[in-house]
Amino acid sequence: MKTIANRTFDEERAFYGEESVLVKDCSFDGPADGESAFKEGKNVHIDGCFFNLRYPFWHDEGLVITSSEMTELCRAALWYSHDVEIQDSKLHGIKALRECGNVRIKGCDIISPEFGWSTRGIEVEGCTIQSEYFMMRSVNLTFQDVQMKGKYSFQYIENAVFENCTFDTKDAFWHGKNITVKNSVIKGEYLAWYSENVTFINCKIIGTQPLCYCRNLRLIDCEMIDTDLAFERSEVEAALTAPIDSIKNPLSGHIYVPSVGKIIRDIDGASGEIIIAKKCQCA
Repeated sequence: MKTIANRTFDEERAFYGEESVLVKDCSFDGPADGESAFKEGKNVHIDGCFFNLRYPFWHDEGLVITSSEMTELCRAALWYSHDVEIQDSKLHGIKALRECGNVRIKGCDIISPEFGWSTRGIEVEGCTIQSEYFMMRSVNLTFQDVQMKGKYSFQYIENAVFENCTFDTKDAFWHGKNITVKNSVIKGEYLAWYSENVTFINCKIIGTQPLCYCRNLRLIDCEMIDTDLAFERSEVEAALTAPIDSIKNPLSGHIYVPSVGKIIRDIDGASGEIIIAKKCQCA
């Protein structure tokens, strides 16, 4: 692997089609304002670099990025790339990651609207994230120890596991399928509407009108805070550990809860059973 270090590049496609190269402590910036620095590359390693130009990593295979920075001007940084590792880096450009496969991100700071769309296989660990429409239509996700703030997150995702995460995000998990969330805090509005096969285990759920129009929804030892009109038209099995403000028209299943401020049943067929119990049963 050849090494290139301590240089500045601003031309178009500076490393187009490069293979087996380490680029270290370099800057991609300058008056030529060139795009697509590493397009169509293979086995490219980036360490300690600064990116201030557009579209640097498209159609790459075997890409490793460490201790690097992508600014707000580094738009759409990683698209159509596979076998990607990113560690201890800043991803601050819009649409930073899309249509990629087999991606591992660890210890990164991500500020990127519309991040992660249509990604197939992604592991995210120990990251802080700000985003809107985060990870839409992606499949096979694993998130651990992630702090995320945004809106409209994880819509239409499938096959995902989240553990020890904190999400402050509106409308999360809409239309999601086959999702497990463990030991996490989810704050927002209208959580997981129209989802299917979603399980929350030992989670804290905060915000209005969560978990409506769900199929095969499960909550195990979860606390719901400032939640009203929950479970409307959902198929649900739930064991809640604290009182809830109100429950509205669950279609089927059982909800074990210490107490409920209000139970609303104003449609035909809302036959989900609400059981007031000091000690909740396992869902």
